[in-house]
Amino acid sequence: MKKNDFPKNFLFGTATASYQIEGGIEDRSLSIWDDFSHTPGKVKNGDNGDVACDHYHKYEEDIRIMKDLGINAYRFSISWPRAMHDGIKPNEKGIDFYQRVVDKLLENNITPFITLYHWDLPLYLYKEKNGWLNPDIANYFQDYASLMFEKLGDRVKYWITLNEPWCSSFLGYFTGEHAPGHRSFQESFYVAHNLLRAHGKAVIAFRDIIKDGKIGITNVVQKIEPLSNDKKNVQAANLVAQYINGWYHDPIIFGKYPEEALMSLKNMGLIIPENDFDIISQKIDFFGVNYYTRQLIVYDENHPLKFKHIVGNLPKTEMGWEIYPKGLYDMLIEFNDKYKIPLYITENGMAGPDKLETGHIHDNYRINYLNDHFEYALKAIKDGVNLRGYFVWSLMDNFEWAYGYSKRFGLVYVDYVNQKRYLKDSAKWYRKFLKK
Repeated sequence: MKKNDFPKNFLFGTATASYQIEGGIEDRSLSIWDDFSHTPGKVKNGDNGDVACDHYHKYEEDIRIMKDLGINAYRFSISWPRAMHDGIKPNEKGIDFYQRVVDKLLENNITPFITLYHWDLPLYLYKEKNGWLNPDIANYFQDYASLMFEKLGDRVKYWITLNEPWCSSFLGYFTGEHAPGHRSFQESFYVAHNLLRAHGKAVIAFRDIIKDGKIGITNVVQKIEPLSNDKKNVQAANLVAQYINGWYHDPIIFGKYPEEALMSLKNMGLIIPENDFDIISQKIDFFGVNYYTRQLIVYDENHPLKFKHIVGNLPKTEMGWEIYPKGLYDMLIEFNDKYKIPLYITENGMAGPDKLETGHIHDNYRINYLNDHFEYALKAIKDGVNLRGYFVWSLMDNFEWAYGYSKRFGLVYVDYVNQKRYLKDSAKWYRKFLKK
């Protein structure tokens, strides 16, 4: 497998997110992740993103690393509370930072791929306006999106509205593992709906402001499989696939929620919003696919959604996630056939037991992981999938949400004591692959 086996204009990049790498808390408003991470017991080791990788001050060095790797695209997110004071008033200093980042990327022939929302909701909008539980949040998000389109749209062609709304709604409002830490099954579906409304309103603004750009949405996509062919297990797995994969895609393309999942929730007595599909189903240009693993499912009478996740016996990453590259191929084929829209792999990577040894990090496990997933992506293209790019998660080690700094996903090792960067063997492998 060589780079030239992929289509001529294929984008090969890396990805990051604002709260996970930027730091620079002194020059922005607070987000829900500041509040959450500073609450004892919420994040491993009491870690927070106050400094993170200090990308806010080291972005030029980080872009030099990207240039050295040979990537032609970089996916990053804008911090809403940095771009706007409390999420409502433009912050020129914050906007200037992103303009400098974009200009430096373009100067180095790296295509910027901007995500508007990667989980760092302004704390003011959460505390004073009820955050994603308030339907009006979509209007605040549209105002923010419009400002970014106006300030950066002359230089940035590719935009993503939301990163993984499943995580924002399910982990943030049902399991409580992520900010803001709510534990309400009902709330999670209200939040999901309001996230999709916000997405739609941002697309409307985009079409008004940027005439020659591309906009889409990114979601975590998992291969859902029943543990056995038992009828109840198969039915449970089909429902889980609708909750995770269909719930955040079907409304955008088809203007409605998946029917079986919708009926299942109604039968439980949940009230599911079924309006605003004219807003939600605005035409988009692509789906972003974040793929890491599969889920094995069995029927479980005691779970609200009547399923249980079973850990399989495949090799696992440091996150405990099974390594299953064929699942990427399967999901690309499924999405291509079902939604008939261009696709980008906007995240794929692994956490490993990385150790810095005399300036080197030997992570052959990550090289093997990426190589296997690249192979399946290429196979999908050869089998007719309209796949246009691949972003490795992540450019560098960073704040891994509730796991703090205990998990390392990067191609670049970050020493958090002195903020030094070291290319891992996987980064050198990627560089060699891209420069062949």
